[in-house]
Amino acid sequence: MSKDVDVADAYSKGSATFMGMEMLVASGALVPRPETELLGSTAVDVLHQMNLPAPRVIDMCCGAGNLACAIAHQLQTARVWASDLTDACVEVARRNVVHHGLADRVSVLQGDLFEALSTVVPQGTIDVIVCNPPYISEKRLEGDSSHLVALEPREAFAAGPYGIAIHMRAVKDAHRYLRPGGALLFEVGLGQDRQVASLLERSRGYDKIRVVSNLAGEPRVVLGCAKPQA
Repeated sequence: MSKDVDVADAYSKGSATFMGMEMLVASGALVPRPETELLGSTAVDVLHQMNLPAPRVIDMCCGAGNLACAIAHQLQTARVWASDLTDACVEVARRNVVHHGLADRVSVLQGDLFEALSTVVPQGTIDVIVCNPPYISEKRLEGDSSHLVALEPREAFAAGPYGIAIHMRAVKDAHRYLRPGGALLFEVGLGQDRQVASLLERSRGYDKIRVVSNLAGEPRVVLGCAKPQA
């Protein structure tokens, strides 16, 4: 996570800018980061390339709902389901959906990863899943990244001993919801791109795996397309 976001200022103002949109923020939900705009813009590009009349999207680990809202805003016919585990995130995400007039196309659900979607979204029907999961190792949160949890919730950052615990679960679960050719896109921490790309490869459920770098040349997004289910 970058350090260039003034979290205290965002919480004080009650909002932060993400992909040109004002996103409401509140204590208990991660303040949207500029680096996550790469995940959002890559997802929008992928959806444009698919050229679908009514794309179906999941925003997993949605936080404040910034990705769900930005994607729905840029693709006027998209249907989006967003999900997060905590009360605070779900509340803020729902406020953002209403704030941007997207309640007819964006639903925010609560549960552990895909749990909340299991009775709402038919499997094999989703075109794109975006996921900005926690990706800081427990060791780093006790050390050089301890500043991150001074104001924001620990669960927004902590991701097991290697920082990819949620990526591992999502790779397995997402495949059931994606249609063949549908894309799974992750934000990753610096240096995690090869690990996450390897997760996709080893699952044998994805192909066309690639990494997207930011303007500084740092790999920050990893994506793969779902193979037909065996």
